[in-house]
Amino acid sequence: MRVVIAEDSVLLREGLIRLLADGAIETVAAVGDALSLIEAVAEHQPDLAIVDVRMPPTNTDDGLRAAVELRALHPKLAVLVLSQYVEERYASELIGPGVGYLLKERVADVEEFFDAVHRVAGGGTVIDPDVVMQLLSRAHDPLDRLTPRESEVLSLMAEGRSNTAIAARLGVTEGAVEKHISGIFVKLGLDAAPDDHRRVLAVLTYLRIGR
Repeated sequence: MRVVIAEDSVLLREGLIRLLADGAIETVAAVGDALSLIEAVAEHQPDLAIVDVRMPPTNTDDGLRAAVELRALHPKLAVLVLSQYVEERYASELIGPGVGYLLKERVADVEEFFDAVHRVAGGGTVIDPDVVMQLLSRAHDPLDRLTPRESEVLSLMAEGRSNTAIAARLGVTEGAVEKHISGIFVKLGLDAAPDDHRRVLAVLTYLRIGR
């Protein structure tokens, strides 16, 4: 098996290289940023990419976004994502054959780590139990699908404010408010219907969940 590692921590990167070598797995490239990861995969065509979520250039979700891009560019590439914390953004796009998503603490359990590596490389799916639990809990709370701005708009709607008043409070145009409200309706699954008032239903959802 040939592997590319993308991890900005030199200590962890070198540790992964040695750990994989002990398991007779060849590391063909080890990089510290998302752009270098994409270049290394294109150059070496590995079987598996082990990717940290937070890497340069922004140290936010660069690794996760690169993993999604790599899956699109190289459908046969297996990807094992490692994260310090549960990162939900893009996670649903990475759940599927040949993909693994583990918290970094799992690497300490060598047997579990190698099991994940081989299962993912073999086309299986490995999702950390903590990631599964958080995704499932989020799936039951539709308000967590909203952006921060959409949440602000919905909160002001719940106060009974008009689009004009919301726009004035947030310092945006009424057109922007209408766009946010449309996004709220879509994310809350409120389809247009002659007998339903979607604005009221959105507010009821907000109040029922206790925000």
